[in-house]
Amino acid sequence: MVVLSTRALNRATLARQSLLERAAVPALDAVAHLCGLQAQEPQEPFVGLWSRLSAFDPAELSGLLTGRQVVRMPLMRRTVHLVTADDALAWRARHDAMLRQKVLAVYRRELDGIDLEELRAATVAIMADGVPRSMGEVGRTLAEHRPEADARALGELAMAALVPAVQLPPRGVWRTKAGVRYATLESWLGRKIEPLPADGSDPAGRELVRRYLAAYGPAATADLRAWAGLAGLPAAVAAVRDELVTFKDERGRVLLDLPDAPRPDPDTPAPVRFLPAFDNAILGYHDRTRIIDDEHRNLSVAGARVVLVDGRVSATWTVEPGPSGAVVIAPLRDLTRAERAELAEEGQALAAFLSDGETDEARIA
Repeated sequence: MVVLSTRALNRATLARQSLLERAAVPALDAVAHLCGLQAQEPQEPFVGLWSRLSAFDPAELSGLLTGRQVVRMPLMRRTVHLVTADDALAWRARHDAMLRQKVLAVYRRELDGIDLEELRAATVAIMADGVPRSMGEVGRTLAEHRPEADARALGELAMAALVPAVQLPPRGVWRTKAGVRYATLESWLGRKIEPLPADGSDPAGRELVRRYLAAYGPAATADLRAWAGLAGLPAAVAAVRDELVTFKDERGRVLLDLPDAPRPDPDTPAPVRFLPAFDNAILGYHDRTRIIDDEHRNLSVAGARVVLVDGRVSATWTVEPGPSGAVVIAPLRDLTRAERAELAEEGQALAAFLSDGETDEARIA
């Protein structure tokens, strides 16, 4: 079995994430290819797409959100993701059990004895009037008839797990701050969620495997599970195994991949790229050493914005508060003169993007 080096895996990831070369595709196509963008920080997907697309206009993504072509909702790993409307409808039922389990694991004591089906029906009744509500409002309404339960826990269980719901704009619109208001997924999109097949087959799971490998492969089944947060995927992997090719990494793990997916030469040059907080190019794996050193692994879960230099996390970045709006870069290792020059140039372009052209100041701390 062919062994792929860490650098080879790095270049494959960069190519599929459009971080090796910016893609000339519409934002909707990019969101679909990436299987969504992690979006609990509402403005971060804009940076993620700016770093991946050759002519990205933030108004395009805002228009997709207000036009109901993409939605913000709890999905993979019970974190808020920005996904296409089609994927939301196709994938939500497949994530239902996982979402319930994760919320109940957090609020086991507060929700002890709650009838989940009765609570789901009550939540549907509350949301039936079509009025957007916050999670807290739903929880407090549910608690009026369940004084023994915690209102916050009730609201989170209802809106993040029991009833498929989306966060409505202006939340997530470019350069806009707004609170979280929910509507049901089906009422917002005017379409029905695709149910799980009664025969026990798993077409959504099989498609998730293929789509994940297209955007993140080659990868181990542990990587797929870490990205999706789903149990039961081994059966989906087994169902498509004949379609796939296999490799090993330097640690001896078996990696799966689509046969015709790009696997660039490991010596392919990789440009500097600025990534937003919680970018799935890092969080999409159990073994993240292809892109970030173990000593810096905690940065990816702490919400630090990072910079790729030669394809690896080599710096963090922030935006200076106040009128300057400067992008400030903090290296994690010694950088060559050429690397610092490329960092500064890309940082200036990012500053101009974030400020709508008001500044292009960037500096390396």
